[in-house]
Amino acid sequence: MLIDDEGNELILPKSEQIPTDYFKKGESVRAVVKKVELRNNSAIIILSRTHPTFLAKLLEIEVPEIMDGLISIKKIVREPGERAKVAVESYDDRIDPVGACVGMKGSRIHGIVRELRNENIDIINYTQNIQLLIQRSLTPAKITSMNIDDTAKYAEVFMKADQVSLAIGKRGVNIKLAQELTEYNIDVFRDDLEEGEFDINLDEFGDEIDAWVIDEFKKVGCDTARSILNLTDEELIRRTDLEEETIQDVKDILKREFDEEESAG
Repeated sequence: MLIDDEGNELILPKSEQIPTDYFKKGESVRAVVKKVELRNNSAIIILSRTHPTFLAKLLEIEVPEIMDGLISIKKIVREPGERAKVAVESYDDRIDPVGACVGMKGSRIHGIVRELRNENIDIINYTQNIQLLIQRSLTPAKITSMNIDDTAKYAEVFMKADQVSLAIGKRGVNIKLAQELTEYNIDVFRDDLEEGEFDINLDEFGDEIDAWVIDEFKKVGCDTARSILNLTDEELIRRTDLEEETIQDVKDILKREFDEEESAG
């Protein structure tokens, strides 16, 4: 329960707090009003620190160009405490909207990041070119090529192996936010197989590997045999919720398949 300057009681539910939020008695708390409910003829004011509007208001405070209407926030998507993506657009050609929001040496964005408990904030230059928007939304990953189906709102994105994990992000957060920002379903694929090298889709091992295990690998961008074999056990344990023994069993199955293919060749 919180009290504002006028003595009104405010409620900040746990569900509206950033997971790592911790407040001491008497401490000032910043939040936005999410809704006001009437109960027994009295107003119940519900606050939020997880709603995208909270980040929008923090940006307005730190970036005068937003407050003055020179820069517009087109869309904000958040995984509170983890990552946020903000698409911004400038109405003045002389103003770089991304640079204005970040500030000199990150001076404007650093305070917001601290307020949001070290939430990573990607500021993206908005564009109506969907291919470019998808590319920017997958920051920090670098894309090699892309196939887009505008009717189905679906994109196949190809990139080097070392970029796949960046595009997917920890627990799949980065690609999830990119999909919310662009409103396109995005699948990420590796495109760096050397000449004569082959790979096998993980779904082909459905008779040997449990479906839920395959799904766990897919969540972190490992949808082929080589994408798993190219990573160490430690890296796979860190990225997935799988046990070391399970990962080792899967790797043994995949290695056997490649050994058989090479023997046959």
